[in-house]
Amino acid sequence: MRSVFWLAVGILLLSAQASEAAGGFSDWAVIVVAGDWHAETGAPSEIFDNARHDVSAALVGIGFSPQNIVQFSVRPERYPADAPRASTAKQIAQGLWDLSNHAQGGCLAYFTSHGSPDGILLGDKLLSPRQMAHIIDNACGGKPTVVIVSACFSGVFVPALKAPERIVLTAARADRASFGCGEEDRYNYFDTCALQWLMKAGDFPDFGKDVIACIRAREKKEQATPPSRPQLYVGTKADIIPRWR
Repeated sequence: MRSVFWLAVGILLLSAQASEAAGGFSDWAVIVVAGDWHAETGAPSEIFDNARHDVSAALVGIGFSPQNIVQFSVRPERYPADAPRASTAKQIAQGLWDLSNHAQGGCLAYFTSHGSPDGILLGDKLLSPRQMAHIIDNACGGKPTVVIVSACFSGVFVPALKAPERIVLTAARADRASFGCGEEDRYNYFDTCALQWLMKAGDFPDFGKDVIACIRAREKKEQATPPSRPQLYVGTKADIIPRWR
């Protein structure tokens, strides 16, 4: 009987922890953006939309609410089941603004696309660091916020996005490319590592460190040079961002 009692207690504790984690993010506004549909060769590729779809599902798995997640694609008509909106700066800004007005706990933005030293690609246009910062600042202000940018040269976004209540994770340093955008790849290196570690990590600082270690190991194995050097910024008040484990 005693063992049954402690088993029941353990189950209740696990249930309480799961409920607490889910509650921590259930009122967050989330956007997940695929900004292009080409491989590095210029040939058609699903890599960014694959990541968009699967990252959205993984976020639900750690406690984000499906009704507070909006996806964006350059080819939204191809994915009716996901109901993504068009990946334009205007649509993204409006979508995050609308979400943040009813889901007021915090914000998470995940972008995956090709990048350059001037910004990230959205279709045939570039979203600059200044433009992304304006979108995030306008919708999220001083709320706890996580911004993840999976693109070459994405470290250019860190200075513009820094704020005490924020965590910013990018796939590369401002002067480095990232890897894995081939025609046959399901995801690029960064999105692969992000999906591998999101469920395993317990909070976003640890998640960032795990992803960076994963990228280093993958690049070393594949002899991908020069290394991309992902960047992780954790604001001085970022401890207000909930854990999920």
